[in-house]
Amino acid sequence: MTKRYLSWLSFVGILVMVGAFALPIFSSSTAKVEASSHREAPLISQDPSADATDLYSFVSPDRPDTVTFLTNWIPYSSPNGGPNWFRFGDDVLYELHIDNVGDAQDHISFQYRFRTVVVNPNTFLYINGPVGRPDDMQLNIRQYMTVTRLDAPADGSCKNTPLSNCAGATRTELGRDIQVAPANVGPASTPIYGLTSLATVSDLNNGAKVFAGPRADSFFADIGALFDLLTIRKLPGNAGGGVNNFAGYNVYTISMQIPINQITKDKTTPTDPKSGSAVIGSWITSSRQSTKVYSDGAQATSGSWVQIERLGMPLVNEIVVPLALKDAFNSLKPWQDATIPAVVGVVTDPEPARLLNALYGISVPPTPRADVVKVFLTGIEGLNQPAGVVPSEQLRLNVAIPPSASPSKLGVLGGDVAGFPNGRRLNDDVVDVELRVVAGILVDGFNTAPGNVLGDGVDAPYQTLMQSFPYQGTPYSSFYYYPANALKP
Repeated sequence: MTKRYLSWLSFVGILVMVGAFALPIFSSSTAKVEASSHREAPLISQDPSADATDLYSFVSPDRPDTVTFLTNWIPYSSPNGGPNWFRFGDDVLYELHIDNVGDAQDHISFQYRFRTVVVNPNTFLYINGPVGRPDDMQLNIRQYMTVTRLDAPADGSCKNTPLSNCAGATRTELGRDIQVAPANVGPASTPIYGLTSLATVSDLNNGAKVFAGPRADSFFADIGALFDLLTIRKLPGNAGGGVNNFAGYNVYTISMQIPINQITKDKTTPTDPKSGSAVIGSWITSSRQSTKVYSDGAQATSGSWVQIERLGMPLVNEIVVPLALKDAFNSLKPWQDATIPAVVGVVTDPEPARLLNALYGISVPPTPRADVVKVFLTGIEGLNQPAGVVPSEQLRLNVAIPPSASPSKLGVLGGDVAGFPNGRRLNDDVVDVELRVVAGILVDGFNTAPGNVLGDGVDAPYQTLMQSFPYQGTPYSSFYYYPANALKP
């Protein structure tokens, strides 16, 4: 292999790793953006139960009067989790935030709290007999979830304050003691797991559906190659050849399917994509209370909620932000995004474009890069940019655009305006899309190879997806999972 070929491999890998640098990164000791974020920062990597991995938002293909939000947590959850399988944190506040105005404020927040029950403490077994229904007594360790909706007061008294810490927010409990789907232990313990887990899909009192529990990780990317000196296995990445390093791992999802008229600012279900209420932004966070006390094997928490994780647009904090700033990034709120002066320089003059030009003489769009700002910071005019938008990192969706009859994995780049970056569906190839945007595919005169065909060679989730809520594939089973079939050197 020639030195030039090795250099090209490494450089294209660098582009993959820093490609998201054109997204709204905010260089500050308190700055933060993130996305597909498996173990993306030092502190959160040590707190997996609070670690978000992905956010998806799309108009439900089988219920187009609803929007589905899929939020995934606990990265790299091995199916072999026994005797203590992974579960949500009873002391973690999980939240889905919605900005239905475009002012970088969360006007609606859905909160999810969990509690764990041990039916029989005198056994080591998670399940002590075949479980068909989630309420069978043989399921020894189980979790229950409470869902609460918070609405910001009309007088603006919660502005620039998380709704979780704002006394003026209106709180409505939507469901209590909703059972979480159990782990997929194996054919003896969970012989009809698919039916068992789907029995936990619950209706809330506002017309929404909710599900919590393990699912197969739906994210797909070849991070094994990218983190190995930033390699792409088969250049330039648009013809397969990659390895999906998330195949075989589960995540824990909190998913909701919400009537559109429950989350738009005027309580309607818009059908005109140009409607002033059609665009909603979303992001997810996890928080812990400010004080935790340990005593004789027990722990107690108190104090205000402190945000420790935030996730919106995919593929930023995990692979771009330097170690010194990653933890601080996880505390930033969207309304703080526009207050960081350095954001303009970072977004409009993306480093990967400069590297492409400096190292290989490849022509890239001139600065300032307004195309990148529109895609990742404000939304695109006529597609998913709200009127009077305040720039901030969110996953924005135009709910008046119906699901596509012929979805493209490249979303808008593939002529499919119902896909990424207009929201995000499970099959959207966000790695390839973001690489090509950074290379200039949206700018006249720069839609040329190799920039317009970059990718990582992985093109779809590994596990088969479902055609209805909660959509993500059945979680991998402990009984059938074994890593010995992994690729060997």
